[in-house]
Amino acid sequence: MDDYKKLLERARKNLPQGELRERFEVPKPVSSSTGKQTVVKNFGEISSYIRRDQKHFSKFLFKELALPGNIRNNELVLQGKVSSYIIEQRIDAYVKQFVICSECRKPDTSLKKEGNITVLKCEACGARKTIKSD
Repeated sequence: MDDYKKLLERARKNLPQGELRERFEVPKPVSSSTGKQTVVKNFGEISSYIRRDQKHFSKFLFKELALPGNIRNNELVLQGKVSSYIIEQRIDAYVKQFVICSECRKPDTSLKKEGNITVLKCEACGARKTIKSD
């Protein structure tokens, strides 16, 4: 047992020090408001990072923010003023519901349409979960 404790202590000492970083960090939304519109400038970057269709992603955001909008040149245009904090919260909600695997907590997933049912399939552990579609 003493050998095990010594090995464990040695392993802990050899671990890299510093800030632990998640492998999957969604880019923060870069938004600006002009008049009665809010534009998320890096919407295309965010949707490609989470590997989701821009139409599906934007439809979720429009519904959650209760605002109409459209996609223009990889930017999300919202017809109303919204703070970047609120947008970030809604993006996190989308990621939890439509990207992260509920079994292994990894982002290596894809959405598949099977008839009238949308399925979240994890490429890491093989788990499948039906998703409530809009």
